[in-house]
Amino acid sequence: MAFTVAIDGPAAAGKGTVSRAVAAHFGLAHLDTGLLYRATGRRTLDGTDPVEAAKSLRAEDLEADDLRTPEVAQAASRVAAIPDVRGALVDFQRAFARRAGGAVLDGRDIGTVICPEAEVKLFVTATDDVRAIRRFRELAANGHDVDYDAVLSDLRGRDARDSARADAPLRPAEDAVVLDTSEMDIEEAVKTAIAVVDSKRS
Repeated sequence: MAFTVAIDGPAAAGKGTVSRAVAAHFGLAHLDTGLLYRATGRRTLDGTDPVEAAKSLRAEDLEADDLRTPEVAQAASRVAAIPDVRGALVDFQRAFARRAGGAVLDGRDIGTVICPEAEVKLFVTATDDVRAIRRFRELAANGHDVDYDAVLSDLRGRDARDSARADAPLRPAEDAVVLDTSEMDIEEAVKTAIAVVDSKRS
């Protein structure tokens, strides 16, 4: 039986951590759809046309070890604003979402565009400053030479592009449960998300 959990939100709000934990708790498959755009963006840095990069994306492209760099994040945001890129990746995401046994997908347009029929929709968010601190610490821990103000500026730039794009802008679905993690630790955020999913499964 298909059961889809759609989790959207801006960068560094905690949606990836929450999504993985929810998937593990309920035994559901998980897809970080942002990796599709990161992998596509990564290929454009080598000179590949964005639409061609999306159409020819392979599973192994999602396993590249440099998909979490700031440069790739910016490239991902740029290619995500291209309607033909998004179109090329839609079918893959929808098929994954309705797979037997259920699935959790996290991204920016899962509840609004990819899976508007999802049984559960969450929009995970946090303040700009909290998200920038989280991303700064993550990048620094991974050995990147980063500046907090630059990280904050990058996040706000991505938010502006993602929210303003004509095709599938970043926004909560009308029936999404908004989960603000600004003052939550990971355990509290995951516990709250699990409770929301539980309420929809009964």
